[in-house]
Amino acid sequence: MKKIFVVLLMATVAASLVFAGGASDNSGKQVVGVLMPTQSSERWINDGGNMKKMLESKGYAVELQCAEDDVQMQVSQLENMIASGVDCLVIASIDSTALVNGLATAKQNNIPVIAYDRLLMDTDAVSYYATFDNKGVGTAIGKYIEEKKGLATAAAEGRSYTIEFFMGSPDDNNALFLYNGCMEVLKPYLDNGVLRCKTGRTSFQDTCILRWSQETAQQWCENYLAGFYADEKLDIACSAFDGFAYGIRSVLEGAGYKVGQDWPLITGQDADLMAVRNIISGHQTMTIYKDTRLLASKCVTMVEAVLKGFQPEINDTTQYNNGVNVVPSYLCEPVPVDKDNYVKVIVDGGYYTKEQLKIN
Repeated sequence: MKKIFVVLLMATVAASLVFAGGASDNSGKQVVGVLMPTQSSERWINDGGNMKKMLESKGYAVELQCAEDDVQMQVSQLENMIASGVDCLVIASIDSTALVNGLATAKQNNIPVIAYDRLLMDTDAVSYYATFDNKGVGTAIGKYIEEKKGLATAAAEGRSYTIEFFMGSPDDNNALFLYNGCMEVLKPYLDNGVLRCKTGRTSFQDTCILRWSQETAQQWCENYLAGFYADEKLDIACSAFDGFAYGIRSVLEGAGYKVGQDWPLITGQDADLMAVRNIISGHQTMTIYKDTRLLASKCVTMVEAVLKGFQPEINDTTQYNNGVNVVPSYLCEPVPVDKDNYVKVIVDGGYYTKEQLKIN
């Protein structure tokens, strides 16, 4: 009876490892577990694909999993990868507070962890952080609005503009950095009346959208136009994400706004294919281009460093305190893209082709 129990137990463990993706590699290659938050966004598909391709080109086996913005699914994926014995973990978290216990287990098992784009909070298990300059993203959005609307001279010239804010998820540490960068530029204009937010929703708490939900942004925009903009047009939609901009566009079209007439300035982030197409057609004004190939390459150097025992390239050792440690980071530079420079930045840079963008 005891022998039968042991056999059944071994079979159960083996089955669980297969379900987890089976991180052990028959070729003897070191295995890197990559956890992405979702496949519902083009951006995360590109991140995961680039990471896998680059790591495999360097001789690593890669287990890539996406959690479809399901926190508990990502917790399970992390636990399964640890149990299957991966050599290193790269994690773009959904809600990093839910991963704290799993990350502690990774540390106990001497599995190095690299935070990808989203900082892993409240843990000493993270070795490095690869991301874009998130405050810089917000600053770039704010400065774009400032320049295109001539805010610096608006008060003297008797001009003012209406604005509403659609900021990122409260469980994503990046979202607060972005908000702070944006408000560092725009708050003086809110204070002097050049920018008028008719809803009064300007704090991070009032403008953050859980899980970066396009549907929530769309609903907010519907409510704002119906409740506050019946007699006055919205001039600026300060959006932290291309997905928000898609929802905002839908509402504006339904409300009768016309490109080239009363269409607002709409910002975004990620340079999704649809966003760049919308910029070409005039339905979105700008986006922040974040070259996922560059970010993936920086993260791959971090993986190699922790597995081979040397120091990767780091350019920030002060900003990213996760509540336990200041995490050594590499910050890639974000680039604002609009109708004037998308060909030079996006097409000439090889990120999208003219055919993908449907450019004649």
